[in-house]
Amino acid sequence: MLDPAAFSLLRVARQGATATLELHHGKANEIGSAVLAELELLARSLRDDPEVRTLISTSRRTTSRGTPIFVAGADVTERAGWTEARVLAHVAWQRDVLRALRDAPVFHVAVVGGVAFGWGTEFLLTADYRIAAPGASFALPETGLGIVPGACGTALLVEELGVAHTLRLGMTGEPVDPAEALRIGLVQEVAADLDAGLARAQALADRAATRSPTAVAAFKAAVRGGVGQSEAARVEAEQAAYALCVGSGEAAIGRAHFDDVRAGRVPPWGPRTAG
Repeated sequence: MLDPAAFSLLRVARQGATATLELHHGKANEIGSAVLAELELLARSLRDDPEVRTLISTSRRTTSRGTPIFVAGADVTERAGWTEARVLAHVAWQRDVLRALRDAPVFHVAVVGGVAFGWGTEFLLTADYRIAAPGASFALPETGLGIVPGACGTALLVEELGVAHTLRLGMTGEPVDPAEALRIGLVQEVAADLDAGLARAQALADRAATRSPTAVAAFKAAVRGGVGQSEAARVEAEQAAYALCVGSGEAAIGRAHFDDVRAGRVPPWGPRTAG
């Protein structure tokens, strides 16, 4: 179960079917081992708690100079004195944690109103929908530090942006603002301000929470799992998702309460069933 009291660095809360993650730690929300462990716990909790349907992640953090921050990057200072093997193992752990967050069976909306560099941009790949507010800035500076984005930025960003824009961001480190992020597909909406973005995220979360939790999770798994696969593989994943909805009884509930759905009432869905 998702227990907000289990988190000391991340600000995790839940209200009804929605969990919220507010990043507010360190000097600039940098991601080190302790924070990564809590993100791993969050991913596991989202997977195991059938009552949580949606996740909204954001940050209201600002620097001492007033610059808004989402995630400024990884905490590379903790790696002083590490062996190469330990660095590689740590980055592999980062990759695994972000994959687990990305695969969580919930609808995840990220609302960004500050600097999302390096790891911050990679974290956005865990979200199913992304909203930017004025002050947001996105970049992949890693190649300027002699490395590549190692938390799935190199592997997965191309699925979102295509080859050309992914290469531009990764090979030049050029930062992009909300308008450019929207144009290239890094975010899906731009809000007037952070509060407006959070309100929009909550509205989306509320809508998702009225749907069958099994069907929503199955749809996400089929769509995510089908990226890059053949049409035959995607159709097979769709068939499996549909069969899960039928086998779990959710399809029968939907049919029996069709008039309720049309009238805007929520059927008595069952608990989320894993595929």
